[in-house]
Amino acid sequence: MERVTGIGGVFFRSRDPAALARWYAEHLGVVVDPTFTGSTFRWIGAGSTVWAPFAADTAYFGRPEQQWMVNFRVADLDAMLAQLRAAGVEVDEHVGQHEFGRFGWAADPEGNRFELWEPPPGQ
Repeated sequence: MERVTGIGGVFFRSRDPAALARWYAEHLGVVVDPTFTGSTFRWIGAGSTVWAPFAADTAYFGRPEQQWMVNFRVADLDAMLAQLRAAGVEVDEHVGQHEFGRFGWAADPEGNRFELWEPPPGQ
């Protein structure tokens, strides 16, 4: 049986794709390719990408109508959250601590909640 080998992309709707791509470039450092208003992240060394369906009534994504959430890997969660707060971005005050890392959340200008993940040291 053939099987998928990973997540090839994350795609979502936007009222203004170019403006939203610029926001992610400015606030999260996403390098945007102007030929398709997106970015390609290349794995360097070890790493992983999680794929997980959630219950329809989950509060984890924020707004009930939000159908997806992107998890961005970061090297320093505290520094990233401070940077976002300083820029006036809506940031959740809660920071999650688990054996598989630390997590924080914020929302882009269109109200899409996203997750920031700082893996444990060495991962």
